[in-house]
Amino acid sequence: MASSLLRGLMKSSKLASSVTSTRSLSLVSTQISEHTAKWMQDTSKKSPMELINEVPPIKVEDRIVACEGDINPALGHPIEYICLDKDEPAICKYCGLRYYQEHHH
Repeated sequence: MASSLLRGLMKSSKLASSVTSTRSLSLVSTQISEHTAKWMQDTSKKSPMELINEVPPIKVEDRIVACEGDINPALGHPIEYICLDKDEPAICKYCGLRYYQEHHH
């Protein structure tokens, strides 16, 4: 997916010839795989998904929650409005935080 996105960006920018863009594409994919391999070798560090899964689901009273990812807007993400009508926690597509509605009976 990353390589197809990179190809699309290179085609739309028209900054490089086809030979240069092919060479650049292989260089970037090599750098991505080396970075990923380095990340995976260090088993003492947790992956981002493991870290976010350690955060317990957030209880809210309303049906809709607005997730910004962080209290500080500079560190967060675009606002996502999440509907909590289902019984299982709803997950923010940007940051992975989970929310559930506290039902009053």
